[in-house]
Amino acid sequence: MTTSLACMRRGLQGRASSSFLQPWKSTQRYNPYLTQSIRHATRLAPEIAAADTRSAVTRIKNFFFGTSIVLGLAFGYLYVTDTRSGVHRWVVVPVLRYVYPDAEDAHHSGTRFLKAMHSFGIHPRERGDEDSKGDLAIEVFGQRLLNPLGISAGLDKNGEIPSVLLEIGPAIVEIGGVTPLPQEGNPKPRVFRIPSQNALINRYGLNSEGAERVAMRLRQRVREYAYHLGLGIGEDAEKVVLDGRAGVPPGSLVPGKLLAVQIAKNKNTPDNDIDAVRRDYVSCVEKLAKYADIIVVNVSSPNTPGLRELQKSEPLQHILTGVVAAAKSVDRRTKPAVMVKVSPDEDSDDEVMGIAEAVWKAGVDGVIVGNTTKKRPDAIPQGYTLPGTEASVLNEMGGFSGPHLFDRTLALVTKYRRTLDQGLASREKRDAAQKVIFCTGGVATGSQALQLLNAGASVAMVYTAMVYGGVGTISRIKNEMRQELLRTQAAK
Repeated sequence: MTTSLACMRRGLQGRASSSFLQPWKSTQRYNPYLTQSIRHATRLAPEIAAADTRSAVTRIKNFFFGTSIVLGLAFGYLYVTDTRSGVHRWVVVPVLRYVYPDAEDAHHSGTRFLKAMHSFGIHPRERGDEDSKGDLAIEVFGQRLLNPLGISAGLDKNGEIPSVLLEIGPAIVEIGGVTPLPQEGNPKPRVFRIPSQNALINRYGLNSEGAERVAMRLRQRVREYAYHLGLGIGEDAEKVVLDGRAGVPPGSLVPGKLLAVQIAKNKNTPDNDIDAVRRDYVSCVEKLAKYADIIVVNVSSPNTPGLRELQKSEPLQHILTGVVAAAKSVDRRTKPAVMVKVSPDEDSDDEVMGIAEAVWKAGVDGVIVGNTTKKRPDAIPQGYTLPGTEASVLNEMGGFSGPHLFDRTLALVTKYRRTLDQGLASREKRDAAQKVIFCTGGVATGSQALQLLNAGASVAMVYTAMVYGGVGTISRIKNEMRQELLRTQAAK
C-alpha cells in the first residue's frame, strides 16, 4: 500500500513536471525560427550600416549639388544682369547682329527682350553705387544729377523701356521722337550698319506710334509707380507724383535723373505753313509734357524733308515760342524745361547765331547740339580698305552717326557755348540763366565725354556707341571718366 502511494506520488509529480515544462518546450519548438532571424539580422547589420552610410553620403552630395546649383544660378543672375559684365558687349551684341542681319530688326528685338526681362525683374541694371560718391554729379535745370551722361532719342522711340534705360546708368534718357499722329516713317530697309567703323546710317523718317499712344504708356508708368507707393492708381495718385510730392522728378521717377521727350512734326504737315507746324509741336506738348522733365524740339532730323529749314531764326522762334508757352501751361506744379535739338550740318557762324537768338527770344532753356549728319565723314583710315558690303552702305541715303562725328561735335559745342554766352551778356536782364547745352554725336569714351564737358556742355549723350557696345556702355564710359579724373588729379 505504501508502495502504491509512492508510485502514485511519483506519477503525479512527473505529470506536474511535464505540465509545468510544456510552455518552455513549446517555445523551444519556435526558437529555431527566432534564432535564424536573429542570426540573419546579425549577418545583415554591416550591410544595413553601410547602406545608411551611403544614404548619408548621398544626402550630403545632393545638398552640396543643390547648393551649387542655387549659388550658380544666383551668380549667373547677378553677372548677366550687371551692366559691367563683358557678356553684354562681347556676346549679346554679336549674337543680335548675327541673328538679325537687318539692323532695325535687331533694334526692335532688343527692345522686346529688355521689356520682357524688366517685367520679370531680370533686366540688366547698373549694380553698385558709384554715383553716390558725387564725383560726377552736376546740376541741370535746378536738379542735382548723378552724372553727366545721357542716352539720345532713337533707342526708345515710343516710350516702351524708359525705366530699363534709366537703370543702366545714365542721368538723362531721351525718348522719341514722337509725332502728333502715328506715322510709318520711310520705307524699309532704313537702317544700315558699318561694323568696321562702329557707325550707322539711318533714314527712319521719324516713325512714331503718335503722341496719344506714347502719352498713355507714360501715364500708365506714373500710375503704377504711385500704386507701388501705396497712393492708389487713379488720377489723384498720379497728380501726387506729377506734382513732385512723391520726392522724385515727375518724368524719370528716379532721384537724380531726368526723362526727356523729343517731339517733332508730322511728315505730311506742310513745311511752309509755319502755323500748322507750330500746332503740331504744341499738340505734342499738350499730350506729353505732363510726363516729361524736359521737352526736346527736334528740328534737325535729316530724314524728314524740309525739317531742317525750320532752324532758320524766324520760323524757329515762332515754333519755340509756342512750345514754351504750352510747356508753362502744363497742369503740374513744376514745369518741364524746353530744349531744341539742332543739326551738326548748319554750323556756320550766321546759322549758329540765328539759332542762338531764337533760343534767347523764345525763352528756351537749352540746346542739344548735334544729330546725325547728311555728310559722309572721312571715315576710313589711310591705307585701310573698307569691305565691299560696307563701302556700298556709305552710298545709302540717311543720317550718318558714329565716332567720326566727335571732332565736329566738339567744335560745335565750343561755338554754341561762346555764342549763347554772348547772348547772355547782351541781355538787359543780367540775372538771366545760362543756357544749358547737351551734346550728341560720336561720344564713345570717357575721355571724349570729359572733353565735351570742358568745352561747355553739361551732358554728353550716347547713341551709336550703345548699338555696338551694348547696355554696359554708359557704365564703361563713367568708369573711364573716373580713371581720367584720377590721372589728372595725380598729375597736378
